[in-house]
Amino acid sequence: MTVGKFCNREVVIADKNSTILEVARLMRQHHVGDVVIVHPGGDKPKPIGILTDRDIVVELLAAEVPLDAVSVGDVMTFALVTAREQDSIWDTLQSMRTKGIRRVPVVNDQGGLEGILTVDDLLELLAEELILLAKVPVREQMREEKTRP
Repeated sequence: MTVGKFCNREVVIADKNSTILEVARLMRQHHVGDVVIVHPGGDKPKPIGILTDRDIVVELLAAEVPLDAVSVGDVMTFALVTAREQDSIWDTLQSMRTKGIRRVPVVNDQGGLEGILTVDDLLELLAEELILLAKVPVREQMREEKTRP
């Protein structure tokens, strides 16, 4: 299973010069907890950072930083971890766990933004797989009842 197959292709993006309020409004409008910060250009914008609702609360609101005193580029996560579309889900999950991150922008071979993979996406995928796995013993019993009366 590859990241490209399961990532969310609808990514909310913003420019690093955006205001915190503009990005917060995007999060509310699109019901998301993050906005990928991109550098425009080429066929696809290139991700350069990410800003989360938690970043806004912990780094700005809790520290009583005036929102108009900073831009997204001042607060976004700079050490951006990305995954390529062809990367495996398992390897990407391991990377997310090791680095303690919940969201990974997905890029193509040229570094252009293609989607985003989140912990929520992975939980949904793994839950579906576990449900299918849980049905194996029942199916086995049904098969045995038919073949070995």
